[in-house]
Amino acid sequence: MPDPTNTSLDAVLDALVESYREPDPLNALESAALPNRRAVIEAFHHLQHLLFLPFFSTRMLSENTLRMALAEHLLPATELLCAQVSRAAAWADRDCRPADRREEGWCRQRVFGLLNELPALRETLQGDVRAAFEADPAAEHIEDIVFSYPAILAITAYRVAHVMFESGVPIIPRILTEHAHQRTGIDIHPGATIGPRFFIDHGTGVVIGATTVVGADVRIYQGVTLGAHSVRGDVERRRGRIEKRHPTLEDRVTVYAGATILGGDTVVGAGSVIGGNVWLTESVPPGSKVFFRPTKTQQEQR
Repeated sequence: MPDPTNTSLDAVLDALVESYREPDPLNALESAALPNRRAVIEAFHHLQHLLFLPFFSTRMLSENTLRMALAEHLLPATELLCAQVSRAAAWADRDCRPADRREEGWCRQRVFGLLNELPALRETLQGDVRAAFEADPAAEHIEDIVFSYPAILAITAYRVAHVMFESGVPIIPRILTEHAHQRTGIDIHPGATIGPRFFIDHGTGVVIGATTVVGADVRIYQGVTLGAHSVRGDVERRRGRIEKRHPTLEDRVTVYAGATILGGDTVVGAGSVIGGNVWLTESVPPGSKVFFRPTKTQQEQR
């Protein structure tokens, strides 16, 4: 144990430097070339303005000022994303170094691919907000949903991240969804496929795995897990949907609080209702109603 009475900063620095000399991935100084997490989140904040400008603007808006107000966020978002996608691609390809991903054109193409999707993302997110308003009588105004509901932040981060994930951008999609996870308690992998008008009520503790497929007009509640079976042994880590490990929820499925649905072969048929605390590892046909019925306690049986 170091001597606690030693107050020399030089000694502390010497010990820290020595600790970085161990051959461990966490000690690799080259990791400083990774994307800057703060810059990625800053870019996401600009994207939130572009997607929900009336809710984030600090000044009055009008038709005459709209274009300028949007440009104030589009330009820095573009600059930040181009820089961070370039760093992500260079880091991911540091061993094989394929020329196409290391070129500036590849990175700009991915960033502009996302930016060109923003109008469509706005339309999809409007559907998500509307679905939340229609499903939750506690919301007095639709503005409540955007300002106050953590699910909208989580779904917005997911939908932006999913576009980047699908285009092959490494690292950054996970930074975005994990930022939302930390803020909301809702963990959505950017690789999941989620249809329109998606609603998460309350949201804390929701987990949606990488190969999950969710249809249109699906509602889920807090504590729901759409997960995979436990993996045993070594896992071959490959990017992309090589194996479907997470369930499929067809259109108009409702999953109540605390339910767990596991497995890549598990399909919950359209219009089904999965009750709270259900543990489901096999498919159910459309229109099913699956509920958890606890056994009587010992005291009740006496």
